[in-house]
Amino acid sequence: MSGVGYRQLWAADPGGWRAAGAAWAGLTGPVDRRVAGLRTSGERLRSGWSGAAATAADTRLAGLRAELASIAPALIEVDQVLAELAGRLTVAKARLTEAVAQAEAAGLLVDRSGGVHPRVRPTDRAGAAAAGMAVAGVAAIVRDALDRAAAADRVAADRLDDLARAAGTGWASPPPPGRPASGSAPSLVHAWWSGLTPAQRRWLIGREPALVGRLDGVPVAARDQANRLRLGVWREELLAERRRLLARVPPGPLASIRLRGLAGRLTGLDALVGRLTAGGAPRAYLLGLDPAGEGRAVVALGDPDHADRVLTYVPGMTAGLDDAPGELGRAARVLDRCAALAPGERSAAVLWLDYDAPDLLTEAASAGQARDAGPALHRFQEGLRVSHDGPPARQTVLGHSYGSLVVGVAAREHGLAADALVFVGSPGVGASHAGELGVPPGEVWASSAPDDVIRAARSADELGRRALWGAAPLAAVLGWPAQTGHELWFGHDPSDPGFGGRVFDSGRGGHTGYWDPGNPALDGMARVVLGRPL
Repeated sequence: MSGVGYRQLWAADPGGWRAAGAAWAGLTGPVDRRVAGLRTSGERLRSGWSGAAATAADTRLAGLRAELASIAPALIEVDQVLAELAGRLTVAKARLTEAVAQAEAAGLLVDRSGGVHPRVRPTDRAGAAAAGMAVAGVAAIVRDALDRAAAADRVAADRLDDLARAAGTGWASPPPPGRPASGSAPSLVHAWWSGLTPAQRRWLIGREPALVGRLDGVPVAARDQANRLRLGVWREELLAERRRLLARVPPGPLASIRLRGLAGRLTGLDALVGRLTAGGAPRAYLLGLDPAGEGRAVVALGDPDHADRVLTYVPGMTAGLDDAPGELGRAARVLDRCAALAPGERSAAVLWLDYDAPDLLTEAASAGQARDAGPALHRFQEGLRVSHDGPPARQTVLGHSYGSLVVGVAAREHGLAADALVFVGSPGVGASHAGELGVPPGEVWASSAPDDVIRAARSADELGRRALWGAAPLAAVLGWPAQTGHELWFGHDPSDPGFGGRVFDSGRGGHTGYWDPGNPALDGMARVVLGRPL
């Protein structure tokens, strides 16, 4: 974007690019249906036809299915490219808006070609010098905006050109033998992936999506492509489970309970699919999903590999696939505040629900599930660090309720690739002082609402004793008497200044109100993500 780039950028419509990308991704549905139709046709042929000609026909149909199936990752990639372009143009346009506002405040004019001039020519030397400095400052912001837009345009054009060439030479080719083992270090995974050709990577995404989708260290875009290809498989797994349960006549009490949980997971999955295919801003990236048990999900809003600021949010007790959309909404509210506070920066937020969260207080009284989650959270954060494109992003990890214990234990026992840690509604983080968590104490933050029930018990032993009275959910302890002191269930209260971290305010809202509109805690979380002073 040069020459008349200023006017081009003002006229650019990021929403139009997002919509175009979503339309391309939407073509995966017809492709999948055609592949299924060819599979059905092949089965019919095999059932009533044999011999050399039948074998040749079956081979040809299988080849056609493979060719069609190989297109799906490319369609998703076009969506990613155009969404990335839209995001970068949005930031560039925000910089132009900032330049115009700064110009107006300084008595300057930005003309239609992007030139910056004083509205009134100064009559003295001092005034001319001041005006010159103001003009230079605004002009620098304009140039930065145009440079960002031009870079975005070049990157998108190059990636689309690569896809067009691949369409003519072949989408995919088998990679060399050897795959990273489960749990491999993200740095090793990233080195392996970087050594593959684009055609080999597309082959793996299309043929081995279960492998690619779960590997920390593989770029976000590739994981998203692979995991989206498996959405139909995951839904069919849940439907098959429901059919098995319904086949029991009559269904027993346990089956009825499992059916209710299954219905919740199906609803949660469908809601996530709706968000993934909505085409809105920011684009959602599916980094992991498992429908088994309570269900797990890892979803990013915005591309962490290209963001300046990345938040990883770890939810707490009772979190599962059924309420993953709601937990994603909390991450989205922090991201919205980041965009409002810093429209000229690119931020992304990740819901990390890749652990077995406690369902009952008897489970929440133990740190066992937090310890089990630690290695996975460690690998995930390392993966974000090594796959990031460009200068390192500021990475913040936020834990709520039991999720804060997950974050604290992972940081203390395994280390986290994080520049800041945030704890809200915390029962303790498995540490007695911020200095044990591996980040500068000035980057350990916490907030606790004055009416948060988490303040009610001082120790895990007390929590366990009270939980044994009825194994009630957390809401049942609302009547507990307030306690004194600074020791919580799992260590020193991180929102106590004596913990050694920093504290930001929260309004009243109980244990779940930190994300409520107008709550100062929401603003505090966003400012930590951005690295802005509170």
